[in-house]
Amino acid sequence: MSRTIATVRKGAAVLTVAGLVGACWTASAAAGPSGHPAVQDSLNSLVSQERFPAALASVSRDGRTTSLVAGSARIDRRVPVPRDGYVRAGSGTKTFTAVVVLQLVAEGKVDLDAPIETYLPGVVRGEGVDATKITVRHLLQHTSGLPNYTAHIGLDHFQKIQHRFFHPHELLAAALAHPADFAPGTSWKYSNTNYLLAGFLVERVTERPVQEQITERVIKKAGLRHTYWPQPGDQTVREPHAQGYGTVSTTDRTVIDVTEMDPSWGGAAGQLISTPSDLAKFNRLLLDGKLLPAAQLAEMRRTVDAPVYPGSEWRYGLGLVSIPLTCGGLYWGHGGDIDGYETRGGATDDGRSVGLAVTALPGTFGDELKAVKAVLSSVDTAFCA
Repeated sequence: MSRTIATVRKGAAVLTVAGLVGACWTASAAAGPSGHPAVQDSLNSLVSQERFPAALASVSRDGRTTSLVAGSARIDRRVPVPRDGYVRAGSGTKTFTAVVVLQLVAEGKVDLDAPIETYLPGVVRGEGVDATKITVRHLLQHTSGLPNYTAHIGLDHFQKIQHRFFHPHELLAAALAHPADFAPGTSWKYSNTNYLLAGFLVERVTERPVQEQITERVIKKAGLRHTYWPQPGDQTVREPHAQGYGTVSTTDRTVIDVTEMDPSWGGAAGQLISTPSDLAKFNRLLLDGKLLPAAQLAEMRRTVDAPVYPGSEWRYGLGLVSIPLTCGGLYWGHGGDIDGYETRGGATDDGRSVGLAVTALPGTFGDELKAVKAVLSSVDTAFCA
C-alpha cells in the first residue's frame, strides 16, 4: 500500500501504512486475564482486522466492572492504551441534554408537546420551517424535519475547521439557510440541529448555560468523576487518553492526529468528554430511575423506527436508542461519532452495562460500514458473552 499517514504533531512525522502495521496495528493488546476473553478477542479484532488504532471497553455485570483495552495509543509508535482513558463522547452528549429537558418537564417548566415557538419565539425560521408545529418532543426524537447543521459547516474538510470556534447561533444559521427535510412528525431523520435547539431551550428556561445545567443536574448527580464539558477554548482531552485520528477531508484520506480540536461545533449535541466506564454508569443510573422520575423515563423510552443504516432494527426514543441483542432482549444507549473517536454501548434492564470506544471514526482506515458493524458486534459480545 502506498498511501501515507501524516501525524500533525510537532513536525508531522510521515509513515507508510505498511510500516505502521508492524508498529501498532498488529499490537492487539494482550492485556492479561480479564474474565472476559470473548470481549478481549473482539477488541483485538477491531485493531487487527478493522485497523482502529485502539479500542477500549468497560463491562459491568453482577456489580463488577472490568476495563479492557487493545491496540496502541499512538500510530507512530507503540504506546500502551490507558485503561478507561478519556475519549470525546460525541453524540452521547444528546442523552445528557435530553435528561435535563425531561427534568424540566418533570418540574412543570417545559411541556413535551408544546411548540418550540413557545420557548424560543422568533428563533426558528426558514424555508418550510414552522416553529409553531415543531414540538419539544419532535426535537428530542429527531422527527422535526429540521436540516442538520453539521452538513453545512465544512466538516467535509475537517482540517480546515479543526481549530475553529463556532458560536451556537452561527450553527443554527447554517442549518436554517436550507429548507426543511419534511413536515414535523411525518418521518425520522437524525439532525444535530434538534439538540442545538434543545440546548437553547434549556438556557432560555433556566436562564443558565446549558453546560452548567448538564454538569449540575446530570454529571454531578450521577457521580461521574471523569465526564466533563470542555470550556470555551479548551481543545485538549484530559490525561490519560489515547490519541484520536481522522482524515484531512472526505476526498483527501491522509490520516492526521485530531485529538486536539475545538469541539464548539458539537455543543449540546456532542461536546462532552468522558470515559467508557462513566458512559456505562450513566446509562445504568438512567435506566435504574436515578436521574428521572418514572413518568419522564417512560416518555424517553417511547420509540419510533430509526433506520440508521440498511437492515438496522434500531428505535429512537427521546435521546435514547434501543438496539436488539443477539442473545435476546435489547440494550438502551446512545452512540457518539466525532472526529477521532467513536463511542458505543448502554445498559439493559437486567443490570448489564457496557461502554466501548475506538480512536477513529469507521472508514478512517478501511470500509466504513464493515467497521461500523464490527464495533456494534463488539458491543453485542460485551453484553452477551
